[in-house]
Order: sequence, then structure tokens, then C-alpha cells
Amino acid sequence: MCGELDERVNAFLGRQIEGDWPYLWIDATYVKTREAGRIVSVAVIVAVGVNTDGQREVLGLKVGASEAEPFWTEFLRSLNRRGLRGVKLVISDSHEGIKAAAAKVLKATWQRCRVHFMRNALAHAGKTQRRMVSAAIGTVFVQDSADAARAQWRSVADQLRDRFPKLGTLMDDAENDVLAFMTFPRAHWTQIYSTNPLERLNAEIKRRTNVVGIFPNDASITRLVGAMILEQNDEWSLNRRYMQLEGLQTLSDTAPTRLSAVAR
Repeated sequence: MCGELDERVNAFLGRQIEGDWPYLWIDATYVKTREAGRIVSVAVIVAVGVNTDGQREVLGLKVGASEAEPFWTEFLRSLNRRGLRGVKLVISDSHEGIKAAAAKVLKATWQRCRVHFMRNALAHAGKTQRRMVSAAIGTVFVQDSADAARAQWRSVADQLRDRFPKLGTLMDDAENDVLAFMTFPRAHWTQIYSTNPLERLNAEIKRRTNVVGIFPNDASITRLVGAMILEQNDEWSLNRRYMQLEGLQTLSDTAPTRLSAVAR
């Protein structure tokens, strides 16, 4: 049974990627495994993309010892070797390894997840002040244009700087990365400003891996998680288009194409 499952999972994870994929979400969750008699935590990386037909697919999975830049670089290169192209925006949590690898391998813009940024920002304010800080930063994201949002961002940063110096510095450093999504088609903004499209998938990965507790090796992690995301990918393929076509064609020079089917 394991051999048959491994064959299906490996075929799915190694399949050729066809067409252009303007948006790529990447995130990692951690599970425990045994290594040389010790119990260690390893990263399970999942990449999800949307192609120029507006369809969402799981594009890759990788289990590794860390989230350092070389690990991310090799993961993205493996996607390139399978045919990944046309990536314009990579959406992830704030991680320098992802940011550097995305710039080097994909030559793509990086979007810092807005939801994770807000958590980081609120950590610099006291409990009684977090609602005020959240509301102030929230005014940035209701602006109608990228220019208006940037102007409001700087205004809010200056307003908060005296009371929360570290928050002011954080906003100075994060402006371009948090607002990167606003240079893309407006119809897509609500889906590309955060890693939310991956949150439910990661939650399900966590739920199923928690049942196991400690895995005997990396191959067993790939088997379980790979089978789960294969099932999820099949479910997505039956759903209606994930993203509006409006604006997608402007992000690609080639016609939209779905991933080739995996034999079962």
C-alpha cells in the first residue's frame, strides 16, 4: 500500500508544470521526526499557484531541516526545472530566505503577508493600544490607489512613531513589501495581499500530522502530506475558477494552460 501511495504522490509532485503562473503562495509548517536517534523539527514547505486561467493548483512540496535561503533556493529551482514560469508575485510570511530566493530564482516581486505583518506590528503596542494601532494601519488598506496608500502609510507611521518608536521603524522598513500587491490588478487584491489561500491547507496538514505526533523519517512525512495535498488539489480542480480572469492575461505573454493530469 505504501509503495502504491508513494508512486502516486511522487508522480503528482514531479509532474510537469505547464503555462504561466503569475501568483505563487509559499508557506511552511513544522512537524517532528526522528533523526539519528533524536527528535527534531523539520519544515514542510508547500507552494500553491494560480495560472492565467484563474485556476489554483498545489505546485510543490518539500521537507527539509531548515528555512534557510539555500533550502528555499533549491525548492524554487526544483519548480523551475519542472517548468514553472511566469511568476510575477510571490506571497509569503516575512522570511529573508524566501525573499532572497524569490528574487534570485524567479526574478519576481515579493509580497509580505499583510496578516502576519499586522501581528508583528501589534507586538510593539500595549494590549490596551492595539485596537487603536490596528485601526490606524487599517486606514492604509482602504485607499483607492497605490500612491494614496503609500502616502497614508507614511502618515500613519509618523503619527505612531513618537509613542511606538520600534513600530515606526518597522513600518519604514516594511512599506514596499506590504504594499507590493497594490501594483497588481485591483480585482486580485483581496487574494494576493496575504497567505490566507494557504492557511486552510496548512491547518489541515497540521491537524493530520498532529495525529501521528512523531514521524519515523522524512519519507513518511512526504507520503502523508503528499497524499493529503493530492486529494485537496483534486477537489480544487472540481471547483469554479479561483481568481477572476480580469487582469490575469495582462500578467502573461502566453495562453493559459492547466497542469497535465496525473495518471491514477
